[in-house]
Amino acid sequence: MRTTIEIDNSLTQQAMQVTGLSTKKAVVEEGLRLLIKVKGQESVRRLRGKIVFDDVLNKKGMK
Repeated sequence: MRTTIEIDNSLTQQAMQVTGLSTKKAVVEEGLRLLIKVKGQESVRRLRGKIVFDDVLNKKGMK
């Protein structure tokens, strides 16, 4: 899908430099992938400290 947006040129150049990506399109797509990944982890983070882990296999000497 073709979309026209204005993006801060300094921010784009900085992103290209730190990622090693060579095009603005690649930087934007990588940024979107990262955003989706981080947002997808939010539900897992809410469970932190609420799940009890029972390490039965290590207690029995199994690995």
